[in-house]
Amino acid sequence: MKHRSTMWLILSLFILFIGLLTRQGPVILIAASLALVEILTITWERYGLSRVSYQRKLSASRVFCGEEVQLEVEISNRKPLPLPWIEIEDEIPEHISLLTGKASPSSNPGRMEITHLFPLMWYEKVTRRYRFSCPRRGFYSLGPARIITGDLLGLAASETKYLKSDDLIIFPKIVPLEDLGIPSAHLSGEVLTRKRVFEDPILTIGTREYQSGDSLKRIHWKSSARTGQLQTRIFEPSTTMDMGIFLDVRTTKPPMFGTIPQLTELGIIAAASMCYHSILKGFRVGLYVNEWRYQAREAIAIPPSLHPDQLPRILENLAKIDPAPNESMPMSALVLREGTSLPWGSTVVVISAMPTEGLLSSLNQVKKAGRMVALVVVGGLDLPYGKDDLNVYRIPDNLSWEELTTLSLQK
Repeated sequence: MKHRSTMWLILSLFILFIGLLTRQGPVILIAASLALVEILTITWERYGLSRVSYQRKLSASRVFCGEEVQLEVEISNRKPLPLPWIEIEDEIPEHISLLTGKASPSSNPGRMEITHLFPLMWYEKVTRRYRFSCPRRGFYSLGPARIITGDLLGLAASETKYLKSDDLIIFPKIVPLEDLGIPSAHLSGEVLTRKRVFEDPILTIGTREYQSGDSLKRIHWKSSARTGQLQTRIFEPSTTMDMGIFLDVRTTKPPMFGTIPQLTELGIIAAASMCYHSILKGFRVGLYVNEWRYQAREAIAIPPSLHPDQLPRILENLAKIDPAPNESMPMSALVLREGTSLPWGSTVVVISAMPTEGLLSSLNQVKKAGRMVALVVVGGLDLPYGKDDLNVYRIPDNLSWEELTTLSLQK
């Protein structure tokens, strides 16, 4: 295009030269006009996108499902050359709902485009604002953008890309457990909020003389040898309990493991809600998911903690769960590995739509190792085996997608 514009300019100047030699007024006028148009065309083509900046701003990069976000785009022309028109095509995910403005389908699957088209004068800045809602949890990116400008007649155009993307994380819904069909008073009383004082066998604060009835496991043999009398360990009392929430992303029967989207989303909402309520009640809560961590080949494992960033970290990992994971590990193996690594007396809660015999066996082993266990079944699956010694709760699978997205947030 640049070569063609240059050739037209040379031709126009040659005709202008001939017109001047022959003193033909109309020829001079036409040739001069053509030369001027070509000069402007070459100028806009070469310098149109010079010192043009584009910026995208989100009012929030992390929101809860159902909340609204404002997108602000800013285009600046920081030079004396005006642009008769500039077009910007910015990609957004299809799972967000524009409340102001319009979007058209993109050539990339799962994407939409917001198009801006307007003139941009010298040293002018234009700002456009859009509002959109976030109906579905997930990890999304906005961008890249395609920027095009050219001359007034559209004879030539130049193009560039704004490659920077802005990430948007939509946290899953947090709802009262009753909305999921779980009696929170029952579950909380038995598993989640039983704040009892117990002795932590890891934290030894001293010894005392052996008393009848003391367990042989509590005898401190080195102190006994030094004093000549049997000594029993004294453990530090603790009222803070650890809890591990385990989410099983496999929602179809083995051996063809797969995903049923509604059951997956129900499980994620249940995990987010249990983590939220338990952290509010002062528990150290961790999250374990048998899906590979985002951009890593390892299962999601967030150890229990009371750090202020623990809940946002948990919710972010739940938001990034793939609705149709390609790779995952058996939940039975994850429970056995991570559940037994939790401190003695901890609580293990497993959320699964398709609990296997191996998972139930792992839960029984974890319980025998001194942890409290509970199984939350997503859907109406019956457990014909191995459930007698487990606390089992059920989340009904008859909630529609609309009901899932309109459940109220627990205040």
